[in-house]
Amino acid sequence: MTIQIYSDPCTINSHKVLAALEEMNADYKQNLIDYSTAQHKSESFKKINPHATVPAATHEDLTLTESNAILQYAADITGAESMYPKNLKKRADINQLLLWETSIWFPVCYVYVIENVLKPLMKQSSDQAAVDAQAEKFHKGAAILNERLSKSKWMTGDNVTIADFAIAAPMHLHEASKLPLENYPHLERWLVKGMKGLESWNKTQEPVNKALLPGS
Repeated sequence: MTIQIYSDPCTINSHKVLAALEEMNADYKQNLIDYSTAQHKSESFKKINPHATVPAATHEDLTLTESNAILQYAADITGAESMYPKNLKKRADINQLLLWETSIWFPVCYVYVIENVLKPLMKQSSDQAAVDAQAEKFHKGAAILNERLSKSKWMTGDNVTIADFAIAAPMHLHEASKLPLENYPHLERWLVKGMKGLESWNKTQEPVNKALLPGS
């Protein structure tokens, strides 16, 4: 049975899910929830996701409202074991990255997106102080990721996994967001040559670029 995905492809977490589902060749259907018109706050959508956030997913009698949970479930039911191994130690390593991405990495990177992409797009002034306030957390996280990637091609080894999609998603507009990657060569290599080298990533990145990067 097809996984129903309710999302706006332009949002970070929606892009994360759509790109990963493409990579694992999942049977899914994209149902557009227009974030720009606040459709995610509509009463009809809140019957699916009372949190009023995107993405959400339904499959048979199951509803999921967290992007990383969608990735975990989709990988299991599609048999994409290379993306979410059943080996408990490998799975635990991926799980800890997913939790870290949600609690630390996404909020930090999102400030760069807001101030350097969304505010200019809306003709608003950026707040450099808001970016500066996140700099220490960003550099700490980037250094840890850079060290990890100095030892492997992908976040957890030789194969791309759902952890890579989760951590890359908040960085998907890294140039426009002005993420300071210059001192993290392994992290930059992974993002530019690794993630951006995936057909699944580029296919789902295209609507993001069209909507948020005029003239791209």
